[in-house]
Amino acid sequence: MSRKELAKAYEPWDVEKKWGTHWEDGKTFTPDPADPGDSYSIVIPPPNVTGVLHMGHALNLTLQDILCRFNRQQGKNVLWVPGTDHAGIATQNVVERQLKEEGKTRHDLGREAFIERVWEWKKEKGDHILSQIRRMGASVDWTRECFTFDEQRAKAVREVFVKLYEEGLIYKGDYIINWCNRCHTALADDEVEHEPRPGHLYHIKYPLADGSGHLIVATTRPETMLGDTAVAVNPEDDRFNHLIGKEAVLPLVGRKLPIIGDKYVDVEFGTGCLKVTPAHDMNDWELGRKHDLEILSILDEDGNVNENAPEKYRGLHKEEARTVICADLKNEGLLVDVAEHDHSVGACYRCKSVIEPHVSTQWFVSMKPLAEKARAAVPADTQIFPEHWTKTYYDWLDNIRDWCISRQIWWGHRIPAWTCEKCGELTVSMEDPSACSACGSKNIVQDEDVLDTWFSSALWPFSTMGWPDETPELAKYYPTSCLVTGFDILFFWVARMMMMGLQFMEQVPFHHVYIHALVRDEHGKKMSKSTGNVIDPLDMIDKYGADALRFTLTSFAAMGRDIKLSEQRIEGYKHFMNKIWNATRFAMMNLPDEIPSVDVTKADGLANQWILHRLEEVKAEVAGATKDYRFNEIAQTLYRFIWSEFCDWYLEMVKPALYGEDEAAKTQTQGVLWTVLSETLVLLHPVTPYITQEIWSVLPRPAGDDRADDIATLPYPEKRDGCLNPDAVKAMELFTGVVSGTRNIRTELLIEPAKKLDLLIRTVSDDDRAVLEANLGLIQSLARIETITIGPDVTAPKASGAAVVQGNELSVPLEGVVDFESELARLDKNLAKLEKTMKGVAGKLKNPGFVNNAPEAVVEGEKKKLAEMEEEKTKLSELKARLESVMG
Repeated sequence: MSRKELAKAYEPWDVEKKWGTHWEDGKTFTPDPADPGDSYSIVIPPPNVTGVLHMGHALNLTLQDILCRFNRQQGKNVLWVPGTDHAGIATQNVVERQLKEEGKTRHDLGREAFIERVWEWKKEKGDHILSQIRRMGASVDWTRECFTFDEQRAKAVREVFVKLYEEGLIYKGDYIINWCNRCHTALADDEVEHEPRPGHLYHIKYPLADGSGHLIVATTRPETMLGDTAVAVNPEDDRFNHLIGKEAVLPLVGRKLPIIGDKYVDVEFGTGCLKVTPAHDMNDWELGRKHDLEILSILDEDGNVNENAPEKYRGLHKEEARTVICADLKNEGLLVDVAEHDHSVGACYRCKSVIEPHVSTQWFVSMKPLAEKARAAVPADTQIFPEHWTKTYYDWLDNIRDWCISRQIWWGHRIPAWTCEKCGELTVSMEDPSACSACGSKNIVQDEDVLDTWFSSALWPFSTMGWPDETPELAKYYPTSCLVTGFDILFFWVARMMMMGLQFMEQVPFHHVYIHALVRDEHGKKMSKSTGNVIDPLDMIDKYGADALRFTLTSFAAMGRDIKLSEQRIEGYKHFMNKIWNATRFAMMNLPDEIPSVDVTKADGLANQWILHRLEEVKAEVAGATKDYRFNEIAQTLYRFIWSEFCDWYLEMVKPALYGEDEAAKTQTQGVLWTVLSETLVLLHPVTPYITQEIWSVLPRPAGDDRADDIATLPYPEKRDGCLNPDAVKAMELFTGVVSGTRNIRTELLIEPAKKLDLLIRTVSDDDRAVLEANLGLIQSLARIETITIGPDVTAPKASGAAVVQGNELSVPLEGVVDFESELARLDKNLAKLEKTMKGVAGKLKNPGFVNNAPEAVVEGEKKKLAEMEEEKTKLSELKARLESVMG
């Protein structure tokens, strides 16, 4: 059989397609729960079916894949479950936009036909994000792919809803909720995005009912005054506490309002008097319940003024109503002042419309009993990394409100509750009822609402394992090992999974939670389409390959630190992929078809002993960094070892042995070279799966090596304590110091690279002398040296370039090598020319006419040019001083 070869250049695209198909078709990542090995499991944070892969997804997938591939190498039985989220509001909006283009609405189709239309869209477009996940090289088990709205997940959702209802933890009631006028649905607190916006603070005069004066209230929403049912003051505020128990008159309406006392009122904000509108403000709702106030809603679900307001304002949209009401207040002399005021405004996380607090009949989960167990489980059973997110997790659970889980849309898990139209009794059951559970009437109607998407997502760690059925997967892989996610869904998802896992499995859903940071642009700004700084991961894969992107993201994934990403960095790591490829090609040119059997623990020679020692250190460092989620250290350790040590030093040092006539030395070096290369590929594989698999598939093997052709199934390289050799490390430091020191003398004094030099080394110890003498030939070839003189009594001529390495003095005689007079003259000429140019640029920058009128980019360009010339001047001056000192 002919020997396999690597192509001349690494072209990732065909390689990625080939091995991606190979792994999926061969079910490489499909584990059997009955197989041996401790379990290691991860459930993928399910992306929305409407989603497109962004850089946050790419980072998340890369980190999860590193953990899964590494733990397979550790002999674990690894399951990584993929899937997507049905994304209720987002998916319904996509299909409704399609219908709008056809001149239709969902109501034209009716509920069943509309849902069928969404399923058709999902079948056609909904798996797009999964094909993008495949391109990242994610080693998920595609045979266990899940969907939050598939049959098994629907079964789990139904079971959880019914059980929570039966336990009194799900209830239906009137409550103030976050309402989106655009999406026409309720939103949970954590689906509302709060952001500062400029607004106004309106000061309005409320007359006292007894005619003795007035109060002035300050509000950011004058239109809601039509629903005021009280005015509140702080009982400790001496300005107003004497009015508690009296009444004020609501302007424009004439309704009498009780003046109540409550310490909630901030005496420092506004005027110290608060209008209380329980139906249109979350905090006022609580005041209303506390003081038994009337709940008067004056806005409908579209945000229009309803029949509870004076006829003049009915039908106006809330913004229009504000304008009209302010004009009327001004005409009556009741609008005292309008001041600019920045305040936090809640917006729908989907459509970005301003959220309206709205009193409505909704379904809720009682959260406090569930939250207590979820809080106690951290860090006892679940650890959060970085640890500082634990406080944020606690804060949210400590201040939790009941979770509004009903949504007024059609796409999603319909609430399994039926109301009897005869007796009004509610029936909640696992099976669709045919009659009322109380009176037996068949005239029952199912609730129109669907469950919040996050309800089904909260069950993901155990529903994906087959719950509520008792499955082998559930027994083997639950609790899962680690959840990798972004901080933005710590509340949406992580905390709720904790609650549901503890409630229904009586165990936490995961032992570790790793919160990764944001991927920002190279300047640290958040990526967004509006600013045009988005880096598309699929574009980067098309340009540079998945491995280059993965390695880039890993190298910057320091715990708790946002990633500053640029395309240039990804391109740079594509060069690293090429370096690995070319180093392998060199190795394969110097390896036989059958690798010789060599006991590397008995290897001799500085290069072999040193690289084997370093390999042992790298194995330990990579394993430790992976276990501790120090992802950036994995990449940086491997990069430094491969590029700076294996390629730059080891391969150069072993060329004489590989090219020479000493067969014993050649055989030993080939064995060491193969060992280091093959094990380094295994270390690299979790980060860069494609290139390592392609190389492994063609790498020659020792006789009797029956390891699989699939690197993804290979174990982590075992420790070889016999290869640890601190003496080799110390000797190598001296060796590289001498070679680098000599090279630096050549570079600093502008000596031609091809010119052979003489080297004198005055040693400080017999040990150092022995190391250098044992490696004379390597020093000569790597530093391009003609002759070397070594000893404790070596003296250097006056005109010499010098360096010191670990106390050993290096000298390169310069007589006949450097023409000092010509070189100094050349430097003087260059310095004079440079100073003249610098003077012109500096003058331009001192000219206000140029600085104030030229484009900013031009001014910055001149500043940069001047800084570069100053740096060049410094270097030339230092070189001149060095030459003068050498001349004496």
